[in-house]
Amino acid sequence: MFGIIVWLVVGGIIGWIASMIMRTDGQQGVFLNIIVGIVGAFLGGWLGGVLGIGAGTINSGAFNVAGLALSLVGAIVLLGIVNLFRRGRVR
Repeated sequence: MFGIIVWLVVGGIIGWIASMIMRTDGQQGVFLNIIVGIVGAFLGGWLGGVLGIGAGTINSGAFNVAGLALSLVGAIVLLGIVNLFRRGRVR
């Protein structure tokens, strides 16, 4: 149970940081930041596997700098894709 709470909190922080980088913070609430952080971590893990980067993500329990950075990159890519479909351009 404690692992899920930590997972949600770290996912929310990663989603919040990604939304600040992509300038979508005013459009998202806490719930969407958590979703972006968790889904972005899945996307980052997939991208890391494709590119041969051996770091895990928050979804695999890797709470280290490389895992957090890979999760953040995945969240930024996710927000870029969402902005592309929403506005027709990436901010």
